[in-house]
This record gives sequence, C-alpha cells and structure tokens, in this order.
Amino acid sequence: MAPEISAHTSLLAVLGDPVRHSLSPAMHNAALRQLGRDWVYLALPVQAHDLAQVVRALEAIDCRGLNVTLPHKRAVAELAAELSPLARRVGAVNTLVRREGGGWLGTNTDVEGFLAPLRASGAVARRALVLGCGGSARAVVAALVELGVERVELAGRRPDALAAFLAECGSWAPQLRGVAWPAAATERGALRRALAEADLVVNTTPVGMGADFGACPLEAAELDALRPGSLIYDLIYTPRPSRLLLEARQRGCDVLDGLEMLVQQGAASLRLWLADPDHSTAASLPLAAMRQAALAQLASA
Repeated sequence: MAPEISAHTSLLAVLGDPVRHSLSPAMHNAALRQLGRDWVYLALPVQAHDLAQVVRALEAIDCRGLNVTLPHKRAVAELAAELSPLARRVGAVNTLVRREGGGWLGTNTDVEGFLAPLRASGAVARRALVLGCGGSARAVVAALVELGVERVELAGRRPDALAAFLAECGSWAPQLRGVAWPAAATERGALRRALAEADLVVNTTPVGMGADFGACPLEAAELDALRPGSLIYDLIYTPRPSRLLLEARQRGCDVLDGLEMLVQQGAASLRLWLADPDHSTAASLPLAAMRQAALAQLASA
C-alpha cells in the first residue's frame, strides 16, 4: 500500500511537453517507497512559454528536485543559478537540484544513464552516428567522447541547428562531424553512407513516440543501409520496441532501447536529491524496484 500523502510530503517532478507518457513517476515512487521517504514524484506537463514561471514556483514551494525532458533541456539551463561542469559543457540540463544558498543547480545525468547500458552490452564502437541535434543528442555526444569513439557523426534535419551544435560542441568533441538530413529522401546519400559505416547508430529524435507513435525516423532505403551486426540504440522506450528497432532487428542489427537509460539516469538524479553526508542512503538505491515498476507501467499502458 502506498504511504499517505500529507502536508509533510516533499515533492519531486519531471517537466516536459508531452510528459504524461513518462515512466519516471512509477519508477521513482517505487524507489521512494522502498527507501521509506515521505516524498512523491509527479509528471507535470509544461509548455515552453510557462517553463520559467513553473521552475520558479516549484522552488518557492520547496520542491526537492526536478527532472527535465523534451523539449526543455536546453532552455532550463538558462534558469539554473549554477551549472555543473558537465552541464555547462553539454549545454543541456535534465536534472535540477536544490542549492543550499537558493536557486537550482543544473546538471546532466543523461550521460551516465546512456553509458551504463551501452557498457553492459559489451558493444565496441569506432564510428557512431547520432540522429537529431537537440538536448539529448548533446548528452549522447558527450558520452561517446568519454567512451573514446574515434568518429562521431551527427545528422540534423535543420541546417541552422546542426551548424550551431557543431560550433558549440566542436571544442570538446573534435571527432564530431555533421551529416545533412534533407527533407527529400532522394537527397540523403550522405546519411545512407553514414548509416552504412557506423558501428553504432543512436536515435535521439522523438520520432516514434507521442504524436508520432509507431513512426520511424528512417526511410526504407536508409534502414537497408544499416550494417548487420551494428548496434542501433533508440532512446525511445515507449512503444517498446520502437518501429526503428523492429526494422533494425529484421536487418540483422543488435538493438537497445532507452528503458535502461531511463532507469540509470533516474537513479543518478535520485542520488543527487537524496545526498546525505556519508551517502549511505544514496549508495543503496533499489534499482531492481525502479526497473520493475517501469516495466509494469509499460505493460499496463
């Protein structure tokens, strides 16, 4: 039985648009129950024009911490009183932590979350292709740099956004190159070449979820360019598997979805929110309960 929510219950939340599909409330509330914390975690839909007001209001009511998801990961960095070195480098924030002196510390646990299942898979990548150039892509590129991938290519649909990404991240990601992703499928020769050469392809776009539920970010000719045995990593975890992963598996590729990344980045956020002097509570997070709760929520959707 869930503990009763009272006037003493502390609040955690995830902000996004859309966000009602999020598994984070089920996952975090399962962990909080096992830890015996009188905290509750909610999903709060927030449109871009309301983001600053909502973040300030949540601080005013003593919210204990926040996760931030699409499309706010870059915009919320401007609202933090302080940024961690990683968040400053990446330029994207997915976790806000209360500061003793007031305001929010913005950091990024997506890097840790992305790397954990990739390392567990045992995959070795020399060349990677990242689809999309939003906040999640910045964390993925930072993770691939940390992993020592020799060549990282970034495919963006909007030339201006792609150019800005390369300009802002090139100093700390010298192996990063841009790949045009034209609207017309007949003009995507460079993208097909990058797909054929990649050991690892990571989809950071939202195509396949929400309003695009069941869609695939790649056309048939691009899917056919995938090399059998390469790893296709889709950050989407609902539907599970995504259309991209279904198509990739049919072409002999190994696949990995975003569920374990969600669990691992969530655990990393929770460690920050729960931090105590000796970190004894934070060190013993119930990862199995978080994973099971996320899977149960998916099964009931």
